[in-house]
Amino acid sequence: MNTQDNSNLSEMVQEAVKSALENALAILRDNLAEYTYKFPGHTTIDNFYPKTANNEWTNGFCTGAYWLAYEMTNDEAFKESALVHVASFLDRIERRYNTDHHDMGFLYSLSCVAAYQLCGDENGKKAALLAADALLERFHEKGQFLQAWGEIGASDNYRLIIDCLMNLPLLYWASEITGDPIYKEKADAHAMTSLDCLVRPDFSTYHTYFFDPETGEPTKGVTAQGFKDNSAWARGQAWGVYGLALCFKYTGNPRCIELFYPVTDFFLSKLPQDGVPYWDLGFADGDDEPKDSSAAAIVACGMLEMIKYLPKDKAAYYHESAVKMFEDLARGYATTDIADSNGLLQHSVYAKSSPYNTVTDLGVDECSLWGDYFWMELLVRLSKDWELYW
Repeated sequence: MNTQDNSNLSEMVQEAVKSALENALAILRDNLAEYTYKFPGHTTIDNFYPKTANNEWTNGFCTGAYWLAYEMTNDEAFKESALVHVASFLDRIERRYNTDHHDMGFLYSLSCVAAYQLCGDENGKKAALLAADALLERFHEKGQFLQAWGEIGASDNYRLIIDCLMNLPLLYWASEITGDPIYKEKADAHAMTSLDCLVRPDFSTYHTYFFDPETGEPTKGVTAQGFKDNSAWARGQAWGVYGLALCFKYTGNPRCIELFYPVTDFFLSKLPQDGVPYWDLGFADGDDEPKDSSAAAIVACGMLEMIKYLPKDKAAYYHESAVKMFEDLARGYATTDIADSNGLLQHSVYAKSSPYNTVTDLGVDECSLWGDYFWMELLVRLSKDWELYW
């Protein structure tokens, strides 16, 4: 495995990363007063986050951003706020409050695994192991997958979604910490099922895939948040890119690399002139559709993770692509003035309705907590050889 090498970044890019990181840290530091005992909402409203309780699948992204900020500054204020969050996450999983879904990794890897990794916090360890147990409960032997949403076993929700590739590291971590192989075994099974079902022949990806509850046989791929069933939802494709990198990290299965190349290249081939995708990759310049900056930040982080495992020529290409994505985001999407927004990365999309999907408009052309987190992760990855929380 290679390490993340930023020595070949030009002086201009290094200065741009430094400036973007300073802006992001200033905004996060200013946010501590509002979002320590409360959390930001999943997306901004007119570019400013409302205050909410710890009740969404997105809350871990705020805590994760605080841990990244702590790593880069050693500022105890970020650590103290993050540990307040960790106590809240422990309470949440002990009460099983809004944890009946697969997003335990988004919630607990970035908040509680990070807390244990960075400062040995026992509350973080306890909470993350309980979350791993909750995630494991969603595994179906028939079909070999973790059910994404809804009542476990319900026929109308007997499916996985591509996002879950990002939640699997919580299970791998739990096996490492406890010595119990069951977590890894189920994570491996879900990963392979996802690779078998979610990637289309043209290397675009399905958002979600259904299985027969009686036999476990795969039945159909559909969308929930993409434009339509056979289109490529930008953030879903992004989860696929980063998810493949994480799957290879934990499984070493060469299929992950074999699929990473075309899945990532499909995403890159659909970028518009300014290098940031529309919310569905079927749209192009002139279609009058909103962008999703968060998808670009996710893909850039995924490429920087996977290059650790690639031959030098391939690694150089994807490193260059990630740096270009950083420059495009820094140029037109990152917040530079806190008076404009208390989010870090503007022009994201939570959900955009279409005649063919199942969602209503939500957080369209706003900042999102995950977009902010992955922007911070990208800045940290371009600043040092980062030991990821995933």
